[in-house]
Amino acid sequence: MNSLEWTNALSTRPSLEAAVTDVVAQIKQKISGTPELGIVFISAAFNSEFSRLIPLLKEQLPLKYVIGCGGGGIVGTTESPQEIEAGAALSLTVAHFPETTITPFYLAPDTLPDLDASPQIWANLLQVPTQENLSFLLLAAPLASNVTDLLAGLDFAYPHATKVGGLASTLTLGSGSGLFLYERDQPISTPSFFQEGTVGIALSGRVTIDAVVAQGCRPVGPLYQITRGERFAIAAVSEFPTGQSEPLPPLMALQNLLNDLTPRDRQLAQHSLFIGIVRDEFKQTLGQGDFLIRNLIDVDPQSGSLAVGDRIREGQRIQFHLRDAQTSADDLNMLLETYEQPTSQSEIVGALMFACLGRGQGLYEKPNFDSQLLCGRFPGIALGGFFCNGEIGPVAGQTFLHGYTSVFALFRDRAQ
Repeated sequence: MNSLEWTNALSTRPSLEAAVTDVVAQIKQKISGTPELGIVFISAAFNSEFSRLIPLLKEQLPLKYVIGCGGGGIVGTTESPQEIEAGAALSLTVAHFPETTITPFYLAPDTLPDLDASPQIWANLLQVPTQENLSFLLLAAPLASNVTDLLAGLDFAYPHATKVGGLASTLTLGSGSGLFLYERDQPISTPSFFQEGTVGIALSGRVTIDAVVAQGCRPVGPLYQITRGERFAIAAVSEFPTGQSEPLPPLMALQNLLNDLTPRDRQLAQHSLFIGIVRDEFKQTLGQGDFLIRNLIDVDPQSGSLAVGDRIREGQRIQFHLRDAQTSADDLNMLLETYEQPTSQSEIVGALMFACLGRGQGLYEKPNFDSQLLCGRFPGIALGGFFCNGEIGPVAGQTFLHGYTSVFALFRDRAQ
């Protein structure tokens, strides 16, 4: 069979056995061939039974590879996309990818190469050659401290590959989550359930992944250039182009901005103010997707410096950003409308959604918002996914760990 297949099943049965049986029965009704790959997301309601998921699933469906994780909310498709943000839920996506090599891997926290390691060391570790036609799906433990180093290493070793995914999540602070990785040809003693590290798959060949990263913010106020700062602290800024104003502490720049905002935006800035860092230092005309959105971490009232949630360097351009429901909706709408497939002959066959726990109904005050926007753009597409503790996706050609973001992985058939 040379055609590519992709489908999703969603169950909200309260029993794990019943949920697995339910999604498998749905899958068998929807797909004609024998799928090799399963992508599974399971809600925190099943937390105590996570280790039973793969054994139950492989009894009923002979998948060659399974990857997945636990989530504080689960995304799947019944007759329409559903975002189950509370209660029991199990989402299973299966795919048949002809002319595509699937390489699964698990990375324990202490196995990452040094940041100056050569691409060949990464290739040996993952057993994935450093070729251009690659895509990565990555799922990491919720408190993984080395994800940023992992993404930097993968970008160095595989600079042309798309990397997407998220951090497993729960709804209860302190409760464990889980990662799943199964390969049928591995010895029976090989673990399939992990509570730390990162699981992933690399795709090469006919199927590739495109990423849509919706950070959901809008810029406000002037564009600034960092004139003094180091590590995570911005000490002084100047309006860009440099020379339009004398350098001033960023806290003073922020106070000037707040005075110029509308009453609504001033109120919004009390809880939804962020820093946007320009990624391409040579780009003059900036638009959606040119900023990496980061949290404001701290303020030093004496010096007027600001601490942000990323390393900064002098010379970088920054702009304050605001986030609200309307801005998030407009941002995602625009990104989906302007998304262009590389050729008119390629076809989007399936999608995964990695959304921050801070989005969903808590942001939009209505259910299934992000998933319905995507499916409105690609009618009939089967969608799986989960609500993350951090989302993985590219901005301006570099891969980052995000917050408050929706990352869509669009699986594209290059052979059509």
